[in-house]
Amino acid sequence: MIVEIGHYALTLALALALVQAIVPLWGTLRGDEGLASVGQSCALGQFVAIALSFGALVQAHLASDFSVLNVAENSHSAVPTIYKISGVWGNHEGSMLLWVLILAFFGALVAGLGRGLPLILRANVLAVQGFISAAFLAFILLTSNPFARLSPAPFEGRDLNPVLQDLGLAIHPPLLYLGYVGFSIVFSFAAAALIEGRIDAAWARFVRPFALVAWCFLTLGIAMGSYWAYYTLGWGGFWFWDPVENASLMPWLAGTAFVHSVAVMEKRDALKVWTIFLAILAFSFSLLGTFLVRSGVLTSVHAFASDPSRGVFILAILALFIGGALALFAWRAPMLKRGGLFAPISREGALVLNNLLLTTTCAGVLIGTLYPLALEQLTGEKITVGAPFFNMTCGVLLLMLCVVVPFGQSLAWKRGDLLGVAQRLSVAAAIGLCIFIALFATLRGGPVLAPIAAGLAIYIILGSLSEIAARVWRRGASLGVLFSRARGLPLSAWGSALAHIGVGVTLLGLAATAFGAETIASMRVGEPQNVGPYQVTFQSVASRPGPNYSEVVAKADIRSGGTIVASVEPAKRFFSARQTSTTQAGIATLWFGQLYISIGDQTGDGAVAARLYWKPLVTFIWLGACLMAFGGALSLADRRLRIGAPAPARSGSPAIAAR
Repeated sequence: MIVEIGHYALTLALALALVQAIVPLWGTLRGDEGLASVGQSCALGQFVAIALSFGALVQAHLASDFSVLNVAENSHSAVPTIYKISGVWGNHEGSMLLWVLILAFFGALVAGLGRGLPLILRANVLAVQGFISAAFLAFILLTSNPFARLSPAPFEGRDLNPVLQDLGLAIHPPLLYLGYVGFSIVFSFAAAALIEGRIDAAWARFVRPFALVAWCFLTLGIAMGSYWAYYTLGWGGFWFWDPVENASLMPWLAGTAFVHSVAVMEKRDALKVWTIFLAILAFSFSLLGTFLVRSGVLTSVHAFASDPSRGVFILAILALFIGGALALFAWRAPMLKRGGLFAPISREGALVLNNLLLTTTCAGVLIGTLYPLALEQLTGEKITVGAPFFNMTCGVLLLMLCVVVPFGQSLAWKRGDLLGVAQRLSVAAAIGLCIFIALFATLRGGPVLAPIAAGLAIYIILGSLSEIAARVWRRGASLGVLFSRARGLPLSAWGSALAHIGVGVTLLGLAATAFGAETIASMRVGEPQNVGPYQVTFQSVASRPGPNYSEVVAKADIRSGGTIVASVEPAKRFFSARQTSTTQAGIATLWFGQLYISIGDQTGDGAVAARLYWKPLVTFIWLGACLMAFGGALSLADRRLRIGAPAPARSGSPAIAAR
């Protein structure tokens, strides 16, 4: 019965989404305040209905109800409870249900917390969000029903994909979708502003908190996915330039550009057209990623589906919303008034350069991702665009961006003193240069980008700290006064500095990987193997049963100078239901670095094939991402970003204008 209730709730949500899409828009056109307000109750009702539907699917998985096709294909009675829950979104149908749940969640946020928004803007935002929800709810009900029944029901399920049976999967998709789908509300704000024909600094203040929320979650989601791939797939890498990885990177790049651009618009009422375009672009890349994952046009460990009919449906949705938004943009953009002016050498100018580098990088990722797919469809020829292309194009552009970051943070608004900022950053630049020279000499002809990246990382970190120090420090002031000045800084200033420090920390972690060590060996119990500054010895290799798998586990001790500093248990697991093997890496974190051990099959003489890595400072990659997200959260907590500027009354619709 709970399954039927879930299916009914999903159908009810579609009806509410259609009302939410049509009635408020009609109300704003007619100047009817009552009709314009309908979207709020519809958005809240839609969220409740989808949450009920999602809860019904979770319950079906927890109860191992194999009469539901989704449960039978993606669960097993012996799977641990956490993986029964994460299995809900470990497949196409369930992940799409999570997709629309988060879509409805952001609509409900606007409906419940957006009372400070002008009525016309709020009604139009909810209407656009309703159109998006209706399209994807129709897609689920027509092509991807998560509540489809099986008759007769099988006695046992096929089990969840073994690669996805990991705690990281329970965290990664929800975080990613909160960012990925979260940019839908930014898109809705942009479309609503274009419909009304009013885009100003007040609009920027309203939309900026939503953009920061989406950006923070997307940052954490990408970082969690990177770490999940790093320790689950057994390859020892954290980024593979997989097309689906790129599909999440592109909205992050566009969203990062938007967060910076909307700050200029809020402060100077400038870059209106460009900011609206970025809002459309960020969600467009989210839709593109949805198409790539679910259309069957590519094969990836991340891909959910390979049904071309679903791909055609999503392609139609993509064309409708991206094409419609761009057409609306082309119609309205020439009518927008020019905003405030600023000198090229200013914080605004630095942010414009920041945007150009980010969007050019995004274009490079887009070309590298889609070109092989387009070539295969047109000619049948298969080519691979791999890491060398992305590293030499996107990597170089992002390194150039790192040079600009401390300048942009230190320059004044409207007109800045480039020489004064350069003098202030000279110490940070000098230390970064020394780091580069020292590491370049150490590598002795190795990769050049690694020492450059390390030097830039130190420069960014020190440059960000120097900006805070410059705002706090006063010659002759006591520690109490300095502490009071530091407390008096806006949270957005601390958030900006912390986010930029996070960029430097991540870059330092990326650079440090060039100084690691790798060993591939056939190891026997009791025989030590050196890797980097450590020595690894297998103490035993034995079989061990699991809840829904069997595994071969190697117990390994890690020594430094003869002293045991850590013990790990790398394993190879076999899942009988899927007839699939996976590798479970053993990872020891040692002073921000990690020693990574992955095992293969046993040979006839009892030896085990093993791959060992020493990765110095590799944890900085993910710690830096957490700092970035925390910096965004600090900025979001700034009270000034939570209070919308009052909207001036407009003539034309007396009932609405009076609200």
